[in-house]
Amino acid sequence: MRPDIESAARESLSAVLDPEVAPDDLDLDADMAGSYGLTSLNKVLFLTEVCEATDVDLANFTEHDLAEMRTLRSVAESLSRLTKKVA
Repeated sequence: MRPDIESAARESLSAVLDPEVAPDDLDLDADMAGSYGLTSLNKVLFLTEVCEATDVDLANFTEHDLAEMRTLRSVAESLSRLTKKVA
């Protein structure tokens, strides 16, 4: 996983959480909905933001792909795989 992608994912998730959690305090392996109360709307906002920040088109992901992104690590790894293809 690329450190810049992880950082962008942490910052984007932190921005949509209420109450906000500092990016460095986020657990990469925690279930985002269960541990941080991420709602489906906020997940869409988070994924849209992190895709924009990393220059990855959200359209690269299927509905199934998005549903499988339950942890911050899974999001960052998915984005890292796509940025390797783009590079």
